Amino acid sequence: MKKTQNILIINAHQFYPSSEGKLNQSLVDLVKELLEEEGHQLKLTKIDDGYQIGDEVEKHEWADLIITQMPVYWFGGPWPYKKYIDEVMNELIGRRNLALSDGRSRYHDKPYGSGGLDHGKKFLLSTTWNAPKIAFDDQEQYLFAGLSQDDVMIGITSVYKFMGFEILPGFACYDVKKAPQIEEDFKRYKDKLANIFN
Repeated sequence: MKKTQNILIINAHQFYPSSEGKLNQSLVDLVKELLEEEGHQLKLTKIDDGYQIGDEVEKHEWADLIITQMPVYWFGGPWPYKKYIDEVMNELIGRRNLALSDGRSRYHDKPYGSGGLDHGKKFLLSTTWNAPKIAFDDQEQYLFAGLSQDDVMIGITSVYKFMGFEILPGFACYDVKKAPQIEEDFKRYKDKLANIFN
């Protein structure tokens, strides 16, 4: 029998008229349905609906797995998500229970970023892109020049790695404006979620 996990799902979509967030919400709903069927305990945050910093800190402390669902805006997260991360992580650092420092000391040679305390927790970033899949992992491509989508998102995943989380390989829906493959994306995501706890 699989161990029940505490899972926080963060919907980091930012509403604007040409992007209402239906796809990102549908992906959140898919995760919620599948993981509840597996018997896991879930908490949800939709940043656009507002939040209390203290509540989000407690959710981060409670969670075994955090899944952030977001559209990629200018090769990063929407600005309210950056604000959320700044506020929540600064509070967590202040409490000194996720990370004590960047890991370095005058007395040892531990690498920068290795001071996280939350070992055993996991983080998954799920993104929606206007970029096509062929834009990644190919040295011949103009913009990313061989970088994977996980490489491009390192500014987000590094936050959780700094805190000691294991970073799971990300999930992405590509080309969602010009050539969406939503049914296939949902199937791929279901397969990925089914394998997280195996």
